[in-house]
Amino acid sequence: MKRILYTLICLAFFACAKQQPSKLKAQSSPIQNYKLITVVDDMYIPWGMTFLPDGSMLITEKSGKLIHFKNGTKQEIQDLPEIALLGQGGLMDIELHPDYEENGWLYLSYASSEGPKNGANTAVMRAKITEGRLSDKEVLYKATPNSNRGQHFGCRLEFDNDGYLYFTIGDRGNRDENPQDITRDCGKVYRIHDDGRIPKDNPFVDSPNAKKAIFTYGNRNPQGMVKHPLTGEIWTHEHGPRGGDELNIMRKGRNYGWPVITYGINYSGTRITELTEKEGMEQPIHYWTPSIAPSGMVFVTSDKYPAWKGNLLVGSLAFQYLERLELKEDQVTYREKLFDGVGRVRNVRQGPDGYIYVAVENKGILKIVPE
Repeated sequence: MKRILYTLICLAFFACAKQQPSKLKAQSSPIQNYKLITVVDDMYIPWGMTFLPDGSMLITEKSGKLIHFKNGTKQEIQDLPEIALLGQGGLMDIELHPDYEENGWLYLSYASSEGPKNGANTAVMRAKITEGRLSDKEVLYKATPNSNRGQHFGCRLEFDNDGYLYFTIGDRGNRDENPQDITRDCGKVYRIHDDGRIPKDNPFVDSPNAKKAIFTYGNRNPQGMVKHPLTGEIWTHEHGPRGGDELNIMRKGRNYGWPVITYGINYSGTRITELTEKEGMEQPIHYWTPSIAPSGMVFVTSDKYPAWKGNLLVGSLAFQYLERLELKEDQVTYREKLFDGVGRVRNVRQGPDGYIYVAVENKGILKIVPE
């Protein structure tokens, strides 16, 4: 009931907001040529998912469960780290090492209470699966300090072509101190080696007191991250406040502006700032107003969807659909709503079989099948 009331309140905010409109309005699609098939059912908040070499799936449940789905059966992996369930925080993303078949490493992001203060913050761990249990567990990064606030853990994971691991941590609800200060965690995108070491060419390794793992700053709450299949660049999207969700390309050392510049406003309807741009701060490739509350993102490279090839798919939590974005170079030229009303889309991935899989809250993992 609380979740339903929260969603209704958010939708009312979006409908009443007097905001700058999006550059492109999303078109509704009848989806005459595609259907959704349930692959994994009975899941509450399936946050992250990835595919093992044998085609089976690993799926994280925010509640703290890691599920191995194979041949129609769900097995819960045991011996996970201690996971804090705090607001939006819990067990979140999962990613495989690019050389997983050789080394067996997988990576998890989760809310951790480790540390001297109460509350929690985002942690990144690598581990292996041995006989249905997590083994060889190593915490590679733990943001500090802990906070009792329940919002903005970020925590998407992605590897680039050079084997660096990128991860996101939201501003943890402290926009006035965290995002613009490189000596503080949170409100950032980070880059590390696969074993947690700091790359020598990270942008702030020589800056006094800086968090050396930072790759970009001025980010609010990025919950979508993907490697571009052609350029190898890391793309993210992040939640704005009331309006102003952003799609960005992560470039080393850049400042993405939050909260100095934004296309959003406070949830109360008041202004955060008069500025939407400022010298030295990046402009988004695209922004959504009203907010769609984006979560999960994938580039379509599969021949199974010839009309969508090269497009970007983004989940919408607030309006409960999958959004298709057509791109010309780095510009969004067309938006389309897919499967409008399907539910809160938490993630979207392309499987090794070429099909697109969509994680929907209170449903499970659905597969898009051409008819």
